[in-house]
Amino acid sequence: MSSRTRARGLKSAAGVHTVHIPRQRGRRGAQPFIIVVPEQLSLTRQAAGWAGRMLWRHRGALAPTLLALLALAAAGLLHVKAPWAGLVLAVLAAGPAVWLLLAQRRRPGTGSVLAWRIGLAVLATLAMGWFAAAAGFGPLTGPLAVLWLLIWGAAQTIWLIVRRTH
Repeated sequence: MSSRTRARGLKSAAGVHTVHIPRQRGRRGAQPFIIVVPEQLSLTRQAAGWAGRMLWRHRGALAPTLLALLALAAAGLLHVKAPWAGLVLAVLAAGPAVWLLLAQRRRPGTGSVLAWRIGLAVLATLAMGWFAAAAGFGPLTGPLAVLWLLIWGAAQTIWLIVRRTH
C-alpha cells in the first residue's frame, strides 16, 4: 500500500480507518478527499445478517411460507398476464377430491388416516380454489387476501405439527 493512502502519524478513532486520496492534478490548493470507513458492521447490517441466518437455519420448517409467497406472486402475475387462466385452474381445483376418492378406493382408511386424508384434501382444494380465483380476479381482491392468510396459517401449523411428530 502506498504511503500516500495510509494515515501517517494520526491517531484515528478506535475501529475507524482513514484513507487519504491524493490531490488530483490541476486542482491546486484543493483539500484532499477523506473517506472514513467504519470497521464494525452497522446495526442494520447485523440485524439483516441475523435474520438471514435464522431463515436459513429453519428453512425446512418454513417451506409452506415460501410456497404461499410463491403462490401469491404467481397468482398476481397470472392475473396481469392471463386472467382467463383462472377458468382453467378452477377445473383443476377438483383434483384433491378425486385423489381422496381414489385413495379411499385403493386403500380404505379409517380413523385418523381418513381424517388426515379428508383434511389434506380440503386444504388442497381450498388452496387450489384460491389460486384459481386469485388468477382470475387478483390475489388481493376482496376476501381473497384474508383467505390466503387463513390457508397459509393452516398449512404452516399443520406442517410444524407433522414435522414434530415424525
